[in-house]
Amino acid sequence: MSPHAERLARELTAIETFLRDETERLPALVRPVAAHVLAAGGKRFRPMLTVLFARLLGLEGDGVYPLAASLELLHSATLLHDDILDGARLRRGKTAAHLEFSRSEAILAGDALLALANRLVADYEVPRLVSVLSEAVLRTAVGEIAEIAASRELELSEEGYLEIITGKTAYLIQAATSVGAIAAGAPKDAVERAESFGLNMGIAFQLVDDALDYTSLPEVSGKPAGSDLREGKLTLPLLFFLSSLPPAERAGLLGRIKDKSLAEADVEEIVGRIRAEGHAAATRERAAAYVADAAEALSGLPGGWAADVLSDSLQYVLARQK
Repeated sequence: MSPHAERLARELTAIETFLRDETERLPALVRPVAAHVLAAGGKRFRPMLTVLFARLLGLEGDGVYPLAASLELLHSATLLHDDILDGARLRRGKTAAHLEFSRSEAILAGDALLALANRLVADYEVPRLVSVLSEAVLRTAVGEIAEIAASRELELSEEGYLEIITGKTAYLIQAATSVGAIAAGAPKDAVERAESFGLNMGIAFQLVDDALDYTSLPEVSGKPAGSDLREGKLTLPLLFFLSSLPPAERAGLLGRIKDKSLAEADVEEIVGRIRAEGHAAATRERAAAYVADAAEALSGLPGGWAADVLSDSLQYVLARQK
């Protein structure tokens, strides 16, 4: 057990209490959908990053919790919308909100959570906080659009893939770390280090997530292995695999991936080969380089319990199995 487990538990309890109270204040028609996605669990990873950077850079007290909770609300809104775009049936092992309720209700509940998050941040009356989070939401949306556009193309470069995952995942994690530093009144260099930590951690997080899609067991991840492949998404493990194939075979397989005509036996074979040939492991190795850059950014910030937890979180990102 972490020597800081008790402190972390107190911070997490405060975040959960704030989220529950805000959910209960939502209009009755929105409340069940919002409660469904928030109750699905998750690690409250983004709000904890906000709290940890605020504590690291000298901000104590309860004032950080609305800001931290806004990151979870923004993230939950993107999950509601993403599951509709992806046609997902499960979210964290539970029925996706658009199936539990309806597509329209899930879309509008996501919009409501975005509005609530914006109001919580605006109440700080610090324009830079609003600007950082608004920019993160914008870039997240652009990343999702870029992924949809890429799904129509027969090729995707590694550079293009990295641009997509930076947009759809890393910028919101970067926002979580930077707003914690800004709320603490940190100097420019410290804010920039917080931004670098969050961006590099976010890229590593998505790289590992994409590797797990090919290696994690359904009973652990809550979804079948190869979900991205079934949806026609070209993630790094698949790009590595495709690059290992002869040109004609690669072109034929790409066409079948894009028009989603792979038989289930084909999916299982490709998943098995990506595992066996080390392409998922190579993706994790790529993530390790981004984790090293995040660790370098952290090294220039003050020490203490929050720094210890942030350092441990980088190792968690690399080692996680779901």
